[in-house]
Amino acid sequence: MNADKPRVMISAGGTGGHLFPAEALAGILRARGFEILLVTDNRIGELAERFPADKVVAIPAATPSGRSPLAALRAVVTLARGFFQARRLIARTRPDVVVGFGGYPTVPPLLAGSLAGCRTVLHEQNGVIGRANRFLAGRVTHLASSVPELRGISGAVKAKLVMTGNPVRANVLEAAKIPYPEISADAPLALLVFGGSQGARIMSDIVPQAMALLTPEMRARIRITQQARPEDLERVREAYAASGVKAEIEPFFRDLPGRIAKAHLIISRSGASTVSELAVIGRPAILVPLPGALDQDQAANAALLSDAGAALMLPQTEFTPQRLAQELTTRLADAEGLTKAAQAAKSAGIPDAAERLADLVMRLASKQG
Repeated sequence: MNADKPRVMISAGGTGGHLFPAEALAGILRARGFEILLVTDNRIGELAERFPADKVVAIPAATPSGRSPLAALRAVVTLARGFFQARRLIARTRPDVVVGFGGYPTVPPLLAGSLAGCRTVLHEQNGVIGRANRFLAGRVTHLASSVPELRGISGAVKAKLVMTGNPVRANVLEAAKIPYPEISADAPLALLVFGGSQGARIMSDIVPQAMALLTPEMRARIRITQQARPEDLERVREAYAASGVKAEIEPFFRDLPGRIAKAHLIISRSGASTVSELAVIGRPAILVPLPGALDQDQAANAALLSDAGAALMLPQTEFTPQRLAQELTTRLADAEGLTKAAQAAKSAGIPDAAERLADLVMRLASKQG
């Protein structure tokens, strides 16, 4: 690594929700002359190949849970191992700033950086702070937030809060340049459905049944692009074929931002990256928050677009074929309403969030923040 360049250590768990905003920040900082060290866990896989880092280091991490005291103890031991590895890495690389993007893989590097006297930034993507970030928030220099009113923080932590928005990748910014597709009386209606690793199953269960309840005329107009788990692909394809709905069903879409831009309506979960991308690109949605989360972070995320008039938030208990068919019938028949919802989503987006966060990091690196 280059000793002449300012150096930033970025820590993010190996899932898209944490890595995508980290990737956006890293791209901006590298363009500004910084050297980037990514510290993550072993889940990163092929995502490491495209991450704009000079070096990628995996350290042990685990998530403590209440399922059993033994499992919690094992997780704490694993995090302790990660902490000591991170402490040695920081002593060797001497980063100017350590930036974390949440999740328990962020705990060892941020804690080690804080104890070593490094300037530290913690970014919270969701509308309510997560447990790992809540543990770290009192120990960092600044807490960057995606939303103006971050829930779940104390008064002391609020003094550290900087609202930057949630950084989105370059391909999202490119997709944001595409105008909302025009809707005419007989033209096809593009519907995009995805649910992430924990949500695709219910989309495969509910959406095809809802399509079967629509009028034949509406089914003939709809064009569905849907993410489904590999084990569900054939049954979903067969269900749409039986209903006469044209559909493209795949387990993963590498060009998801572009597909969002081409859609008239999105049905999805409401993870932080999804909500941020819908807002920056500017597309209306029906959002089904993942239930059962202790922090109810997806519900808080969905409320941001729902309150803006850009999305309908449906609790999973209300996400039935009958209710979805009713909502689709109403929305797809209202071209003006969909267009206004797209505009509302766009107005809620923060396309320069990565630059805002990079500015904060640069101020800290220059000892001005």
